Parts: sequence; C-alpha cells; structure tokens
Amino acid sequence: QVQLVESGGGLVQAGGSLRLSCAASKRTISSYAMGWFRQAPEKERESVAAISRSGDNTYYDDSVKGRFTISRDNAKNTLYLQMNSLQPEDTAAYYCAADQRYSDTVYMRRYDYAYWGQGTQVTVSS
Repeated sequence: QVQLVESGGGLVQAGGSLRLSCAASKRTISSYAMGWFRQAPEKERESVAAISRSGDNTYYDDSVKGRFTISRDNAKNTLYLQMNSLQPEDTAAYYCAADQRYSDTVYMRRYDYAYWGQGTQVTVSS
C-alpha cells in the first residue's frame, strides 16, 4: 500500500504560480498510474491532470490545459503539478492519487484510484 503526502499549496495572487509535490512512501511509484484532483467547497472532486506509469502519457482537463503541467520522478518517488497563470477559479484543495496498474495508460476518473493523499490547499486571490 502506498502512502501519499502533498505539499506546496498556499496563497497566491492571480497570474502567479505554484508547484505542488506528492511524495510517496512504503512503495515505489513506478508501477502506479497517478493523478491530481481538486475539490472546491460544495463541489464534486474533479480531475485536473493524470500521468501514466512511465510518464510518457498525460491528460489535462480543459480548464487547466496550457497552464498546468503534470510530471513525475520515479527515482525520487514524487509526483508534481506545476501550476502557472493561476486564476481565482483554481482555488481548491488539491489531492494526489495513485493506483497500481500494469498498462502505461492514463486514468482520469476518481474511481480509478485507490490511494489518496490528505490534500493541500491552493487559494488564488483576485
């Protein structure tokens, strides 16, 4: 079972940048597909970006395409989300997720993932 811990959230002005990290422990992440999700108050948790085991395949929600970049360093057991040009509507708790997979495919649904971090808050002021 993998354990995930997010970091890097905070308060930033509109147009600013943040880099989220998700450190995994107890298991190496090289056999896990991973993703970032976010949840704003009173809203459903939604997919932001996803990445395959190797990192060769990625997916982005249309709302973040061109602004966010998902990446992973399997040697460091860490997943990243670089967020640029942040907007107030990006304000949410951000969660990383992982699921052990045999194929090098991206998974976009929350139900595809068995393991979740505790979340890190991102607040973007206008």
